[in-house]
Amino acid sequence: MTEEQSTATQDFDFTEFQRQVIAEFRNNGGKVGGMFEGSTLVLLTTVGARSGLRRTTPLGYLEIEGQPVVVASAMGAPRNPAWYHNIRKNPMVTVETGTETYQAMAAVPQGQERDELFAGIVEAEPGFGEYQARTTRVIPVVTLHRVETGADRARGLGDFLVEGHEWLRAELAELRRQVDRPSYGGADPAEPATPDLGQQLRAHCREFCGALVEHHTGEDRGAFPMLAQRFPALAPALTELAAEHETVARLQAEIRRLVEDHVPGEDDPVRLRDELDRLAADLEAHFAYEEKTVVTALNALGPAPDVG
Repeated sequence: MTEEQSTATQDFDFTEFQRQVIAEFRNNGGKVGGMFEGSTLVLLTTVGARSGLRRTTPLGYLEIEGQPVVVASAMGAPRNPAWYHNIRKNPMVTVETGTETYQAMAAVPQGQERDELFAGIVEAEPGFGEYQARTTRVIPVVTLHRVETGADRARGLGDFLVEGHEWLRAELAELRRQVDRPSYGGADPAEPATPDLGQQLRAHCREFCGALVEHHTGEDRGAFPMLAQRFPALAPALTELAAEHETVARLQAEIRRLVEDHVPGEDDPVRLRDELDRLAADLEAHFAYEEKTVVTALNALGPAPDVG
């Protein structure tokens, strides 16, 4: 490199260059000339991992078998770009294509999925293969999953999770209602006790407890590992949710033992009602946190299963 070239490189203001590209992109419906002539770009706005400020970055954009992707190449630099670190902290991004702007979840595929996507990227844009050859790091591929809004959006995996929560909420409410019946010490004289009430309660408890175990097992073995891999920012929350599953399991096992051993009309129902109230409060807090944390990510990944 000559002295003149070195001076020119030192004087280059990359931040100002990006500002100019962003302005040209927005003023020309997503079209940018110069070194980007003929390329398809998007503007990706992320939230700074440290600053918490919104940062907009022009990136090359491709669709591989219909899946929108951007690549954290940094032109083959030894370190991942700042925007990639941002999405590992907060995967919710804003995507501008020049003709529309939408919210999306940015996912980070791993292993074979990443390799297959990158092969498709290199086939479409060989320059990305050259960037990979320049660095020892595995260049991340980032998939963009549009977050649909409005009443007419497709029902997603997150919606399916919420529906499961609603069923469990209703079942727990019915279990508590049964305990409040007169033969359990309840105060509603309009609802007479029945001889088989204890059997009904035990059957209902077994159904609820079994469904809760199945629900949490499915999350621990399926949904949570998938989300943690694709959305690294969610990993701490998912670890916390999995730990809560263990707490809830211990509590519902204790309640099931109480229900199985309880004799209506003979045993004091106060402890049983107190334990059900405690489970209901803990479970509602767990569901609310889970829905706040993972529903959007699950909806971004795909449609709800058709269970007939």
